[in-house]
Formats: sequence, structure tokens, C-alpha cells
Amino acid sequence: MKDLSNADLLAVLVGSASAKALAAKPLAELFGFSKPRQMQLCEESAAYTVHPALAAAKELFVRCIRERMEGEDLCFSSPETVKTFLCSKIGHLEHESFWCLWLDAQNRLIDAGELFRGTLTQTSVYPREVVKKALAVNAAAAIFAHNHPSGSPEPSRADEVMTNTLKSALALVDVRVLDHFVVAGKQATSFAARGLL
Repeated sequence: MKDLSNADLLAVLVGSASAKALAAKPLAELFGFSKPRQMQLCEESAAYTVHPALAAAKELFVRCIRERMEGEDLCFSSPETVKTFLCSKIGHLEHESFWCLWLDAQNRLIDAGELFRGTLTQTSVYPREVVKKALAVNAAAAIFAHNHPSGSPEPSRADEVMTNTLKSALALVDVRVLDHFVVAGKQATSFAARGLL
């Protein structure tokens, strides 16, 4: 399969008749990872749709990543492992999403998910709810993450303040904050690597 062109691979998925028309479009657009520029500017236009076979292929790909990344023995001992996991989850979203990865004492994943959902440019995060969740899953450590739909993975000053607030709140219940990632597409910035924790 590696030797096949994009058009040949599309033909396998959707048939040769449909593949010719689809091959002229960028792959990211075909799989719904990005909208055409005119769709970003004109939200009142007709909804952008993905070919059913391509949507199915994309869903299978996402499920494959999820199964691999959410195995019971998944250990977040490497920043690259965390980055791959988070980029697959929130890198493509068009709204801000604040995630928490809850870990046991050996840094194995207990639970992961969105705690707060925001708008295109901001998310409200409530320390009380973060602490409640940490206690509910009996976490020993946490990794925070949120995405920047703008495409820049650079942390803002507000991101730094929020992280320190959450770190202090969780310290009161003996939960360590290992890192906070800002995700944009396939890029992610680690607070720990920047010395911001």
C-alpha cells in the first residue's frame, strides 16, 4: 500500500469513479481535519461533508489510535507519548477543550477526558471541579491539556496562572501535577519542558 499514490488509495476506498474528483482536494480537507478557506469565512454556506467511505476510514483510524493509546498498561512516562495521545484527541478541534489525564502512582492512565469545553478563544476552568474529579478517580498525579484552535501552541500568561492555581489546589489533596500541554494540530508545548511548572 505504501507504493500507491493518493489517488490509488482513494480508489481503493471509494471506487475509481469517485477517486478522480476527490484526488484533486487536499487530504486534510477530504478527511474533515480542516475546512476549505471559504468555509471558514462563510459559516452560513452549506455544511461541508466528508465522503462516507472517507469518514469511515477516518473513524477507524481514530479508533485504532484510541485502542492503542488507552490500553490498560498505558504508561505516560514519556512526553512524546503524551503529545501523541493529546494531538489525536484535541489537536483538530475548532473549540477550546480542557482535558485532564489522571494517573496512578506509576504514571499509568486511570482516566482521561474533557472537563471543560469553551469557545474558539477561551475556556473557563474551575479548580473545585478539578479537585473533585481527582478525588473521584483516586488519582496520584495529573497532566493537563488544552488546545488552541488558532494554530499556535504557545502558552499564554493566563495559561500559566491557571496552571499554578490548579497545581496549588491539587497539592492540598496530594495529587502531583506532572505537566500541562498546549496543543495545536500536531504540535504541542510542554510546560514542564519550558520550566513553567
